[in-house]
Amino acid sequence: RHVDLELRRGEELGVVRRNGAGKSTILKVNAGTVTATEGRAQVNGRVASLLELGAGLHRDYTGRENARFSATIMGLNHREFALVADQIEAFADIGAFFDRKISEYSSGMFARLAFSIATSVDPDILIIDEALAVGDQEFRNRSEARMRQLRDNAGTVFLVSHAMESILETCNRVIWLEKGLIRMDGSPKKVVDAYSKYMEEIS
Repeated sequence: RHVDLELRRGEELGVVRRNGAGKSTILKVNAGTVTATEGRAQVNGRVASLLELGAGLHRDYTGRENARFSATIMGLNHREFALVADQIEAFADIGAFFDRKISEYSSGMFARLAFSIATSVDPDILIIDEALAVGDQEFRNRSEARMRQLRDNAGTVFLVSHAMESILETCNRVIWLEKGLIRMDGSPKKVVDAYSKYMEEIS
C-alpha cells in the first residue's frame, strides 16, 4: 500500500518481514505474474524469478527439457540455450537426474535446478522468495556467490528470506515490510537490527 520503491542496477535488495506483510504481492507484481490494483510497477530488463519451489517446472519433463522450456520463455533461442545448457547442468549438480523426470526430484533438487536455470540465462533482475532455504549449505554458499557475481556485473537481485545471516552476507540494501507498508529502508545491519529488536519485543 503506497509503496514507493526504486531498485537500481547493481543493488541486492533484501526484504525482512513477518508473514502476511505483503512480500508475496510485491514480488509477484515486480515479476509480472500479478497486476497491481492501483499505481504501477515499471520493470526494465529480463526478469528471472523463483517465487515458489518448482513453480513453472513441468513434473513430466526431465530437468534438461524444463531448462530448455524455461529458457525459451525467458527469451533465449535454440542456439542461445545450447550455449548455457552445460552451465545449467553443471551448476545444478544433480548428476543423472538432469535427464530424468523432475517428478522424481527431492525438494533440494528442485531448488538446484530452478536456481541454476534462473541465473544461467543472464537475467537483469533476479527475484527470489525463500527458494534456497531447502538447499544444503554448500549449495547455498554457491548460490550466494552467484548472486553477488550477478550484482557485481550490474544486475539486480530482489531477495526475501527469514535467514538474517543470508540477508546480511549478500545484500547491500534492506527494506522492512510491515502490513503492506515499508517501515524502514536502509543499510542491511541497521534494518536487520531494528527488525530483530522489534520481533524480540513482540514475542
